[in-house]
Amino acid sequence: MSAISALLLSLTAAIAVIDGDTFDVGDERVRIANIDAPELHRAKCDAEKRLAELARKRLEELLAGDIEIVPGDPGTGRTKDRHGRTLATIKSGGADIGELMIAEGLVRPWEGKRRPWCTKD
Repeated sequence: MSAISALLLSLTAAIAVIDGDTFDVGDERVRIANIDAPELHRAKCDAEKRLAELARKRLEELLAGDIEIVPGDPGTGRTKDRHGRTLATIKSGGADIGELMIAEGLVRPWEGKRRPWCTKD
């Protein structure tokens, strides 16, 4: 996490949003610890794909301002997920971006495992 802190302090790293809960800061991939976003690249239905795109666009908007990256998952204390991504809470203007996106209905709280976004008809 020291690399990400240095990047933020220097403000030289570009942020690239991958999907509704993951983004890159320089060479560091960050996953927002407290949310589960619909899959953008592995969507199981059209509704999931549409919501995933809305979540990605909203995260881009929220990360465009001044942000604070708080390292670690507040629920588990882990600093990395099983894919090696840095886990962090992201704040903008003091507000938790994950909680904001949950309130907007674009993502849901992370409950320790992935749940399906598509309903069976």
